[in-house]
Amino acid sequence: MSDVAERIKNIIKPENLIYSKSPVLNDVTMHYCPGCSHGVVHKLIAEVIDEMGIQEQTIGVSPVGCAVFAYNYIDIDWSEAAHGRAPAVATGIKRIMPEKTVFTYQGDGDLAAIGTAETIHAVNRGENIVMIFINNAIYGMTGGQMAPTTLLGQVTATTPYGRNADLNGYPLKITELIAQLPGAAFVTRQSVHTPGAVRKAKKAIRKAFEISQKNIGTSFVEIVSTCNSGWKMTPVASNDWMVANMFPLFPIGDLKDGAKDSTEPYNVQI
Repeated sequence: MSDVAERIKNIIKPENLIYSKSPVLNDVTMHYCPGCSHGVVHKLIAEVIDEMGIQEQTIGVSPVGCAVFAYNYIDIDWSEAAHGRAPAVATGIKRIMPEKTVFTYQGDGDLAAIGTAETIHAVNRGENIVMIFINNAIYGMTGGQMAPTTLLGQVTATTPYGRNADLNGYPLKITELIAQLPGAAFVTRQSVHTPGAVRKAKKAIRKAFEISQKNIGTSFVEIVSTCNSGWKMTPVASNDWMVANMFPLFPIGDLKDGAKDSTEPYNVQI
């Protein structure tokens, strides 16, 4: 062993570590682009699972998209779902094994496009699951096409002159729709672009997991994210663009905090 390696070995000791990797994260290289928000959110989910001591009791569901390989990184039980069908799969898992903590991990093209029906109806039923929603306003994995959350005027592979409301419709604020449903217990929108934002996002994810364990409804966590590869920007420029352009339409904060709505059954006269 060289002198440099020996010195490094002597430095890297538990008492000298300011920050260590969660044991719930597998020791593998992530495939995400540099600057992508997915890796940060993966890390937060792993830390929450570790700190809550629920690694053996947690099941994740990942469908199609950039996060399809989430099972490579977070060391828990996983189930794959068809594109957009993660809430339906998670519903089945949770109903069969109600003692488990079940969550989905989905992008905007998955959750808010092909999976809109599954998303809305699972929340409306108040399924006791957590939905982690990564909103980067674009289809990242398949080439940067327009997504339901793409902003007006935003250039994508399928809107080269910018999204036009008359032709393409308006950006879908699905988290606001979710917050109106009676089965939603906790609905929040966060980001991970600064250390402070990361701490708040982690707190929100943990709260969502805790609420799901109380069986009082669905928890929904949107993470407003960057896609510097799809946006054709540097990571720093992507963060700045997100703050300037996405935050006004998708403001950060809690949208709903509490148990699912209590409604009296209809008195149907036959």
